[in-house]
Amino acid sequence: MEINKVIKSTSNQQVKEWKKLKAKKERVKQNKYVLEGWHLVKEAMQANEIIETLLITPEFKYIDEIELTDEEIEVIEIYPEIAKQLSDTPSPQGIFAIVLIQKELEVNPALVDGAWLLLDRVQDPGNIGTMVRTADAAGFAGVIFGDGSADIYQPKVVRAMQGSQFHIKLISGDLIPWIEAFKEKSYPIFGSELNEKARPYDQVGRHQNFALIMGNEGNGMAKQHLEQTSLNLYIPIKGRAESLNVAVAAGILMFQLHE
Repeated sequence: MEINKVIKSTSNQQVKEWKKLKAKKERVKQNKYVLEGWHLVKEAMQANEIIETLLITPEFKYIDEIELTDEEIEVIEIYPEIAKQLSDTPSPQGIFAIVLIQKELEVNPALVDGAWLLLDRVQDPGNIGTMVRTADAAGFAGVIFGDGSADIYQPKVVRAMQGSQFHIKLISGDLIPWIEAFKEKSYPIFGSELNEKARPYDQVGRHQNFALIMGNEGNGMAKQHLEQTSLNLYIPIKGRAESLNVAVAAGILMFQLHE
């Protein structure tokens, strides 16, 4: 693999543009985001994501494992101080990819089948990452990031998803069209509610085609969504904890519901 150029200074104009990608408005403006770490970069390559630039520090350990099939990818060696400024972690792994945000999947909800996880204003990157990874493990078709949820390309969200974002569909937008489409197809839409009057989660059987909505960490699902579901599910608390973490609850429900 050939290094195209070396950047030593943190004041370099390209470095300044890359640093801006930590903000959503800049990701939208530049139509790019930063991927950090060898595991994620490798997953992106295997998924044929459009990588514009690879940034590698001199200390990166796995340079011999990089196999570039796209000659258009620019490879730049950056000094460790630049890596620290680009990184979202205390100890950068020495490799970054500048990835083009491909046009969002134009998925018609009316044509969708399978199991889908819908996020209603979920904000915590760790929770989102865990839920996306669990949806991937449970065989879900995709995850919808509803309005008010964290951005798919936020650095902490990207890292927390650990590559599962390249295995299933991720879409952002209003949840209402999805809920209405599943209703039209008579597919169940399950909500999650901390309410003993809701249906116990293990009494609704298993399904191939359905939607599961998980709500905001502090406030739960929006009232309008709770009113649109087929059933709202409750996970009984046997101990003294007041509630379950939203990602833990989502994991229990996803594996319980999916056939």
